[in-house]
Amino acid sequence: MPSDEKAVILHTNYTMKKFIFFTAVSTFLLVGVISVKAQKNADNKTKKILYFNPEVEPDIEEIKEPTNLAFFSAVSDNFSGRKNKILRAEVQIPFDHVEKQTITDYCINNDADFAVVPKVRYFKVGIGKYVFSNQVVVSMKLFDASGNLVTETDYDTYRKNMRLLGSTENSIKIGTDGAIKDILKKLRKLKASGEAEL
Repeated sequence: MPSDEKAVILHTNYTMKKFIFFTAVSTFLLVGVISVKAQKNADNKTKKILYFNPEVEPDIEEIKEPTNLAFFSAVSDNFSGRKNKILRAEVQIPFDHVEKQTITDYCINNDADFAVVPKVRYFKVGIGKYVFSNQVVVSMKLFDASGNLVTETDYDTYRKNMRLLGSTENSIKIGTDGAIKDILKKLRKLKASGEAEL
């Protein structure tokens, strides 16, 4: 075999070994980077929060739909910049009588990490039949996926803002926004003590 041919074969073998070594090292590094990213993503997983329709007090059918629209508009606005995902259950759960199993079932069926049971209470003005003021109290209870109460809050639009003017829809939005912020503040305190994270 001529020396030129031998040199070409040796050079080809050397090049192949380099290529295989480079491919093996690259694959190893890529697998390492992917596993670190996957671990990071698991830690920063997007939380899914299931919201039920708010219980409306007084229980008057005509005000439920506008209340729901204003409430969920505020929820959407509040979470638009956050990484959490909002889910909506088109059912209402009695605020004062929440069953743990019901929350658990809804969380499992909707793959939710948390559930929020809200209530919107309108102020009554006058005597006899309901005459509404434009002020509301928005209450929320936050449950984990196992149906355990994590925290709860009330936001009174009159006491917090001393608002007398403005629409009822705007009051619901302000109350919902205030209640969500208060829940998040309480969650940060719980997270600092190692109890919960949203």
